Amino acid sequence: MPMGLLDRLFGVEAVQRIFSDRARLQGMLDFEGALARAQARTGLIPSSAVAPILAKCRAELFDLSALAEGAATAGNLAIPMVKQLTLLVGADDENARGYVHWGASSQDAIDTGLILQLREALDFIETDLTRLCDILARLAQQHRVTPMVARTWMQHAVPTLFGFQVAGWLDALGRHRVRFRELKKRALVVQFGGAVGTLAALGDRGLDVARALGEDLSLTLPEMPWGAHRDRVTEVATTLALCAGTLGKIARDLALQMQAEISEVFEPAAEERGGSSTMPHKRNPVSAATALAAAVRVPGLTGVMLASMVQEHERGLGGWHAEWDTLPEIVQLTAGSVHHMIEAVKDLEIRTGRMLENLQQTQGLIFAEAAMMALAGRIGRDSAHALVEAASGRAVAQRQHLRIALREDPAVTKHLSASAIDALFDPLGYTGVAQQFIDRVLVAHQQLFQIAEPK
Repeated sequence: MPMGLLDRLFGVEAVQRIFSDRARLQGMLDFEGALARAQARTGLIPSSAVAPILAKCRAELFDLSALAEGAATAGNLAIPMVKQLTLLVGADDENARGYVHWGASSQDAIDTGLILQLREALDFIETDLTRLCDILARLAQQHRVTPMVARTWMQHAVPTLFGFQVAGWLDALGRHRVRFRELKKRALVVQFGGAVGTLAALGDRGLDVARALGEDLSLTLPEMPWGAHRDRVTEVATTLALCAGTLGKIARDLALQMQAEISEVFEPAAEERGGSSTMPHKRNPVSAATALAAAVRVPGLTGVMLASMVQEHERGLGGWHAEWDTLPEIVQLTAGSVHHMIEAVKDLEIRTGRMLENLQQTQGLIFAEAAMMALAGRIGRDSAHALVEAASGRAVAQRQHLRIALREDPAVTKHLSASAIDALFDPLGYTGVAQQFIDRVLVAHQQLFQIAEPK
């Protein structure tokens, strides 16, 4: 299936392939092949039927146009798929034809096929997420003593460290890596229940076949079929939505810091990257835009998944169908967001000189809290706040540095010497335990890296 015009902008080719029409079909056929092997292993169907069935469980043998037409009539893709598979098998082996899709339901094929796709896609995203975290860990270490402006409500607050900002991104993404590992244990399970979940068509051999099927596909067998209980696939959606949200937050930070008025960090420069069709000087945050677009789109799609959980009796009407296009789109958007953020940060241009300039932009007002706390130890917080607030007002009105306003105030110099006042304006002197927090995040990242992938 050819890539669409916008697929590379919002996604990543490997994950697009995982959710192509042919891959969707192959996932269901992999279920059918595994089902035949499992039933032969348990003595439910003759072993002679397996090879003829497996030989036809190849997506390239199927007429996709006929499947699409059949799905529109039947209400799902599995029904025309099983019909074509049966015809293909029967053309070579009339006896094996009768054992195609033995005792299974359409939902078994569709849901287990989806789980196989999700397993591959989640592994891909997790690998990319780990790579992104490794890049951020290096940045946090490299800039553990790089001072910059911290901003609250989009305004200058107090000094911080660029490494501390990056460590915050890394810390959040580390939690998503943990969620991915936990999610895979809960969500990557086989769905096999037959008509209504009881496997009645298989008599007393249902659990034996289910176990063999799970082993064949390397999927966990859940306590019972989950056809109308959609928390597993919805958890995939919500976990990805959380990740997309964090990536959007990182992208927002980078985009704001790329503004000409700030100019602290820039996405990597490259020919034709981030340019404008009319303004030759422009350097737009392309990767950030992609991640932000995903952060806007994914929550609404996740809402569809949450709404689809309310399903009727043993198989949903409409809610189940609503998942089929929605969940793959969530996966692809999140995969694209991770991929593009790697592109943004791997060669991030960091202008430490500009960060220092921005620290001085307010003529010392960014150190007002430092001055207040230095005074608070001597005269109490409320009195100190009032003194520094008044000094800040005078500094603004007279267009002078806060240091001068403090030095000229007898109420301040009564408690702080000139050298003590000067010391308050050291950019690295009011960053608290930021470096210790950076170290904690880096240790946690390293520990997470060392944890073996769950079996």
